[in-house]
Amino acid sequence: QVQLVESGGALVQPGGSLNISCAASGLTLDHYAIGWFRQAPGKEQQGVACVGLSDGGIWYEDSVKGRFTISRYNTKNTVWLRMDSLKPEDPAVYYCAAAPDQYLGGDVYCGKLTRGEYDYWGQGTQVTVSS
Repeated sequence: QVQLVESGGALVQPGGSLNISCAASGLTLDHYAIGWFRQAPGKEQQGVACVGLSDGGIWYEDSVKGRFTISRYNTKNTVWLRMDSLKPEDPAVYYCAAAPDQYLGGDVYCGKLTRGEYDYWGQGTQVTVSS
């Protein structure tokens, strides 16, 4: 049974930092692209970042470039999202998702993946930014 479990969500002050993680079981991350998505109340789910089969295949949504860092540790079957300089527009439930490498079509870059190509999803972790 495949499971993705997010953890690390918390209340952080504006300008603060937070690390959230996505631990996978039932699959080997070596063969999956991993994406982070977020959904705030009343808003559509938004892709935030993804990492392909290597660190060379990373994509960030424009509003988080330079502030968020995605990293994968295949040996630990875990993907991290480091969030710095958190802003009032960042609060949301953050989800991780896994897309099989077949959807990458031999490319390492994950930025072209659609939401529907992510086969497995976690339950989410809440990130709140407030003073």
